[in-house]
Amino acid sequence: MTASQALHDLTLAQQGQALASGQTTSVALTQHALDRIAAAAPLQLGAFLHVDAEGALAAAAASDARRAAGQALGPLDGVPIAHKDIFVTTGQPTTAASKMLKGYQSPFDATVVARLKAAGVVSVGKLNCDEFAMGGANENSAYGVARNPWDTRRIPGGSSGASAVAVAARLVSGTTGTDTGGSIRQPAALTGITGIKPTYGRCSRFGMIAFASSLDQAGPMARTAEDCALMLDAMSGFDERDATSAQRPEDDNMLQMFLAMNAKSQMLAVQHPGKPLHGLRVGVPKEFFGEGVSADVLAATRAALSQLEALGATLVEISLPRTELSIPVYYIIAPAEASSNLSRFDGVKFGHRAAKYTDLNDMYRQTRAEGFGPEVKRRIMIGAYVLSHGYYDAYYLQAQKLRRMIADDFQAAFKVCDVIAGPVSPTVARAIGSSTDPVQEYLADIFTLPASLAGLPGMSVPCGFGEHGLPVGLQLIGNYWQEAQLLSTAHVYQQATDWHQRAPAAAA
Repeated sequence: MTASQALHDLTLAQQGQALASGQTTSVALTQHALDRIAAAAPLQLGAFLHVDAEGALAAAAASDARRAAGQALGPLDGVPIAHKDIFVTTGQPTTAASKMLKGYQSPFDATVVARLKAAGVVSVGKLNCDEFAMGGANENSAYGVARNPWDTRRIPGGSSGASAVAVAARLVSGTTGTDTGGSIRQPAALTGITGIKPTYGRCSRFGMIAFASSLDQAGPMARTAEDCALMLDAMSGFDERDATSAQRPEDDNMLQMFLAMNAKSQMLAVQHPGKPLHGLRVGVPKEFFGEGVSADVLAATRAALSQLEALGATLVEISLPRTELSIPVYYIIAPAEASSNLSRFDGVKFGHRAAKYTDLNDMYRQTRAEGFGPEVKRRIMIGAYVLSHGYYDAYYLQAQKLRRMIADDFQAAFKVCDVIAGPVSPTVARAIGSSTDPVQEYLADIFTLPASLAGLPGMSVPCGFGEHGLPVGLQLIGNYWQEAQLLSTAHVYQQATDWHQRAPAAAA
């Protein structure tokens, strides 16, 4: 931390170092974040649905007390972050950005929330998102749109749009997000921050309000790959309360592996001057560079690939032939799972209940009509249709078979490369309200859906700017459990570039 750096200009890692060295306190850091959140209100960014100033300052004071007592603290102890409002939290409402859960208070914390709390992080509040995480623009929230701080007339992406906004606008330096079909990577790309979707099963889904259970995965969003590594290390791990949580070997420690990969890169830079990525094979899928990708996104992505090559990586052309099929496959499987998961929201036990109804069935009907927004209703109906008698075999079963083939395409590619790279989104952020065709909106996920369907880790790294001065993200996809390699590759790239350090005027 230098004298010219404001607290909000520091990354998570730098904030942790400033706390450890006594340059600031958690209370001062947290109060600074709360002040910036309040000051950003006139910009109408729509990032926060709830701010817990009292709880945050109490947690910050507790962190300062631990530090004063000489306790051994982790690198994130005392650092303020915020959670996507899809994770249930005690002491703060959890709505999933839906009228259906307005005012809901959970009696327990999601595992991701609990693990970060155990690491000492301070939660300042809950962040807006697309309702029940369904959407790619953050326009589907029942509580208003979130706005891209680079241009508040434009979307930040979704569904973790507000998680990206909070980091890009320097309100907090780290947030949690969820990624079902690209909901961490796409908003990270459109707002110029870093975000990673880990391998399916690395982070517990317990307490994360379900959209599509075989696809949903929690992940961190921050300014740098280093920050994402710190957060992911704290968030991940086996959880017996989640049947899809993976039990990993004891040496599968995210932070240790990330540091080991960085040490290897430094050694390679000595052996091969200026080539810390020497020997890394980067697969470039030809299907990611065809029609439908705007020229500005292509230019920024190719420049990033050239930078990786200059750092010692070898570019290898590969093919992911079923990329286009990921759209129909995802939009059969995800709605099918959503229709099942959202059946629990019926007005009986918790959440919204219609005020007027004639009988039980009418209560269900009126409650769900009032509580769910248009996009959620659309996906529930699609899902119910593809699971109905006579259509299950024709649609859902075929989609599952194609999903396996998409995963097989990746495994064939990883025989000749270590990491796959390409664009995250076909275009930069569009204007709010400019899309009226749901199918066109779904097509924007074409490059993020394949990795989600395969359960692979993927991340977005800022790699330049396109039309109207809007950010572009480079997508990196790795093989199963290879998050440390992705993060290390991104870290080396970020040491050689400054795209991740650029801030919008709204962050001043």
